[in-house]
Amino acid sequence: MPTAREALLDAALSALITLPWPAVRMVDVASAAGVSRQTLYNEFGSKDGLARALVRCAADGYLAGVERALGSPGGAGDRLAATAAWTVRSARTNALVGALLTGCWGDRLPRPASLSAPPASSVPAQRRADAGPPTPAELLGQVCDRVVAALDEGRPPQDPAELAVTCEVAMRLALSYAVAASAVPTDAAPLVREAAERWPVR
Repeated sequence: MPTAREALLDAALSALITLPWPAVRMVDVASAAGVSRQTLYNEFGSKDGLARALVRCAADGYLAGVERALGSPGGAGDRLAATAAWTVRSARTNALVGALLTGCWGDRLPRPASLSAPPASSVPAQRRADAGPPTPAELLGQVCDRVVAALDEGRPPQDPAELAVTCEVAMRLALSYAVAASAVPTDAAPLVREAAERWPVR
C-alpha cells in the first residue's frame, strides 16, 4: 500500500502525461491520490514543493537504476554498457530524467524554482527535495562515483581518476544518444562496450 506521499507523486506524474505543469491543479492531484488537499499541502508545502519532490524522485529513481545496471553480470565493459543503455532509456522515457541529465527543461515540466533558503519542512523527504535537484554536472558526478566504486570493488587496484574519465566518456556517449538518436547502433551500449575494450578498465 503506497503512502500518501507516494500516491500524490504518482498522481502528479500521471497528470503530467496529458497536461503541462502549469495546468496541473493541486486539488486534482489530491483527488486522484484519494487524499485531502490539506494532506497534499502538509506533505509538499506548495505546488513548487511538489515540483521539487517530483524532480528529486526522478533523480533518485535514475540513480537506483544506475546501481542496478552496475550490479549486472559481466565485465567492466558490460556493466558500463548496461549503465549507458539505462541512461538512454531513462532519458527517452522520462522527461524529468532527460531534463536532469541535459539541463533542457521544457515549458511542460515542473522545473523547480531556485530557493535561497529552502523552507524548513517537517517532512524529512521534503527537506531533501527542497534542497534542490542536482545539476547535470552534479548528477554525472554522482553516476561516476558509483561507477568507480562498483568497478573497483574486488578487483586489482585501478587509478580512480582513470575510472572517472572512462565513466565520463561512457556517459557522454549515452547522453549523445539520448538527445540525438542514431539509427545504427540503436543505443549507446554497443559503442560503450566496444570502446571500453580499449580503455584501461579491467
